[in-house]
Amino acid sequence: MSIAEEDAFLARIGIAPRNAVDRAIATRRSLRAFLPEAPPRELVEHLLLLAARAPSGTNMQPWRVHVATGATRDRLVAAVQAAHDAGPGDDPPWRYYPESFFEPYLSRRRKVGWDLYALLGIGKGDKARMHAQVARNFAFFDAPVGMVFTIDARLEVGSWLDHGMFLENLMVAARGHGLDTCPQAAFARYHAAIRSVLPIPEGEVVVCGMALGYADMSAPENTLATERAPLDGFVAFHE
Repeated sequence: MSIAEEDAFLARIGIAPRNAVDRAIATRRSLRAFLPEAPPRELVEHLLLLAARAPSGTNMQPWRVHVATGATRDRLVAAVQAAHDAGPGDDPPWRYYPESFFEPYLSRRRKVGWDLYALLGIGKGDKARMHAQVARNFAFFDAPVGMVFTIDARLEVGSWLDHGMFLENLMVAARGHGLDTCPQAAFARYHAAIRSVLPIPEGEVVVCGMALGYADMSAPENTLATERAPLDGFVAFHE
């Protein structure tokens, strides 16, 4: 996003940043269309070094990252998209969502899905276009850098929390350098296809994928601005 595009987005969500960190956090979004221009490898390495300053219990640093570019990225995309076309994939050894959704989470989940589909002109019941849009995940939404994140399966929930802080650091750092991202839990279902391309050791599980690159702001899906609950919806001050 350009500065003008950032300003327009900030006006839409009603946030006035007070410094550069505020701005990077507030303008971070999950974008779903990217330009072919690749960021320099040195910049990607810099972002990962910044992300690794995330806190972790007793400094365990449980994150592992596989960065796919060029021909390797293309092979990974082909393998996972083929697996997606063949079926729903295997359940990962961990659960991202509850077995049954309940409020307010059900309404929030439905709204973001239908808001996205409305921008893309995908109607209810259009299963073919829905399938094709989900498949866009596995092309990293055309981003030139695709990442797959893993964690040792023996680690516990605290290390997963630490891993999440690493991911957030990476996304905010990317935003501060004019890049955008999309974290993609959908990859975890296709760990077998991912392993056919990337040398992920036995005993590690796929946490998620992530697209990284320069956003294509001409794409309608990149106009999506997700809502957030007001402060009194999730904060209680005790004085």
